[in-house]
Amino acid sequence: MEQNLGNRWRFVGAALVMQLCLGVLYSWSVFRGPLEVLHGWDKAQSIAPYRYSVAFFALAMIVAGFWQDKKGPRLVGSVGGILLGTGCVLASFIGNTPGGMIFAYGILGGLGVGFAYVTPIATCVKWFPDKRGMIVGLAVMGFGAGSMIFAPLIEKLIGSDPAMYATTIPRTFIIMAVTFYICVIGAAQVYRVPPAGYTPPGWSPPSAAGAPTKEDYAPADMLKTWQFYCLWVMYFLGTAVGITAIGQAKPIIVELSKGAAVMSGGAALGIMSLFNGLGRLAWGATSDKLGRNMTTATMYATYVVACLFLLRNAQNFWQVLIGLCVVGFAYGGYLALMPSFTADYFGAKNIGANYGIMFTAWGVCGFIVPGYFAGVMKAAQASGDLAGGYNKVYFILAMMSIIGAVLALVVKRPMQSLGE
Repeated sequence: MEQNLGNRWRFVGAALVMQLCLGVLYSWSVFRGPLEVLHGWDKAQSIAPYRYSVAFFALAMIVAGFWQDKKGPRLVGSVGGILLGTGCVLASFIGNTPGGMIFAYGILGGLGVGFAYVTPIATCVKWFPDKRGMIVGLAVMGFGAGSMIFAPLIEKLIGSDPAMYATTIPRTFIIMAVTFYICVIGAAQVYRVPPAGYTPPGWSPPSAAGAPTKEDYAPADMLKTWQFYCLWVMYFLGTAVGITAIGQAKPIIVELSKGAAVMSGGAALGIMSLFNGLGRLAWGATSDKLGRNMTTATMYATYVVACLFLLRNAQNFWQVLIGLCVVGFAYGGYLALMPSFTADYFGAKNIGANYGIMFTAWGVCGFIVPGYFAGVMKAAQASGDLAGGYNKVYFILAMMSIIGAVLALVVKRPMQSLGE
């Protein structure tokens, strides 16, 4: 059944709108300082909602992936918008305690982001087999660039007067909730799945060299391959650098620049998020031409340069900002390439479920790594050597990047007889 080639681009537009909203997840560092001032929370308490939102984001991806493969993206995306909006509503009422904020924003909000996030990726992968890297990168670009909009907006809505935080913080969550109810649920109504066997007019799938390949893997079959576990570790390591930089962006800018910053933390986070979003499109498109493996190895090399030569021993605001932007640009590539890797290696038919499982690497990393490095920084602050703590963090991340680059050069598509 032939489809109008131009029609498929509307799904990319809907994906961008939805992902811009979901990218609010990366704006959490703007809330941390005001919440610490208002409620007397320490750094571990203020990062906790972010950690839980990442973990439940990943858990929801697994359920949503299986569900959307069976019921389609509209229903699942709509449920995601409802959960995210409701989490923000509850955060305005019960977010005055760490437990309340963890439940509202961390658990409900994280579940909402996870349910919604998988739907545009699965939809676009199926409609664009000919431009998989570029289109997935474009579809998720909004998620990375979301903080460019939300971080300065949230900062402005909260304001800088601590005496007003008890009013402005809850009000900010309500405004966010209304936005998500309208935009996320509305974008979900656009999605459709292509007919079975759809290929774009004039395009034929490339034939693989070597042994014949199994085109579509069920999740259970995917889990039997060593390639899945190699990709999972690559995703974990790639996420560790990016998610650490994003989670600590505002504290790094404020603390390491020693008050010499020429712009607010929210504005700086917005710039970093712009590079994050552009990286998704740039690396995704590059991987269509250069190949996923070489592109991923190059992304890891970019991490190493940023961590060892820009962020370690950083002395001024601009060095910190440039380093964070380079990290953000490289990190964006993982969110574009890993869905493409999954579809390339295990097929598009079960991409929702398979990528939901693959995405657990992001979730596990997001839950463990920020907490670990927050502990490192807490100990460094207690010892009076904050800069030394940051140097240790970025040296560890550089070593992780080197391991990831090696894995990226080793992994290859599963080869299996079609008769098996």
